[in-house]
Amino acid sequence: MNTTAAAQLERWQRFRTKRNKALAARHGWLTLTSFQWLESRPAGVDLAPGLWSTDGTTATLTAAAQDGLTLVGTGEPVDGTIAASLANEESLMWVQFGGEDGQQVVVELAMRADRYAIRTRDSGSPVLTEFDGVPTFNYDPCLVIEAAYEAYPEPVAIPVGTANPLVDGVHYSVGEVVFRLPGIVHEYRLHAEEEKLGALTITFHDGTNGESTEWRKVSTPRPRVDAAGKATVVLDFNRAINYPSAFTPFGTCPMPVKNNSLDARIEAGEKQPAFGD
Repeated sequence: MNTTAAAQLERWQRFRTKRNKALAARHGWLTLTSFQWLESRPAGVDLAPGLWSTDGTTATLTAAAQDGLTLVGTGEPVDGTIAASLANEESLMWVQFGGEDGQQVVVELAMRADRYAIRTRDSGSPVLTEFDGVPTFNYDPCLVIEAAYEAYPEPVAIPVGTANPLVDGVHYSVGEVVFRLPGIVHEYRLHAEEEKLGALTITFHDGTNGESTEWRKVSTPRPRVDAAGKATVVLDFNRAINYPSAFTPFGTCPMPVKNNSLDARIEAGEKQPAFGD
């Protein structure tokens, strides 16, 4: 292995270590244990104390001190009625309870498809406690590809499905990444979304889906523009990662837009975790 290849492999290994550490966060994606819509009448829910409801614009929780609920962040006990309002697609780590420190379970308030829901995040979930890393394909330097980036004049909103059939999503395409894969003569054009600081995220299907993977996403740094005005990005499929819905049935992750399906096998990046089957 030459020096350049060794350095690339080392950077990828650091990326994998950081990725697995992030997934193992105490109340991260590996801890989701329920997803429940709130109704208009106050009612109990699974896996959390209190009475929960919504009037469509505000979510309300009523609990007594003996329920053991406290506000995330401040630790203030919930004794009576509290309320919160969110915009669509927003989430709030709202209250917590359980365990020796009263923080084993966090209840997340979420607004999805213009409806309020809650998700319980239990740090005692076996998905987290038994986690030892996401399986991956071996590093393949041939799948580190320079791609052209063609920005749209304005973002385009494209309706998409999500991992939850009751929740519709929207992909805000800001442009297309254009590239060829090794051994394939035709060109691919994938829609990209813009993230913080101009980075791009591409969500895609490929020929490994349904076997060793499900749909995944890969991010690129901010596009580089040369003196002639041509924009390029480095598309490193070794850094393709699963959406949270690969680890839990309680995700609402967006599916790829119709055009983002590759008629090739991308044997790089993360595989479907065993406990996601």
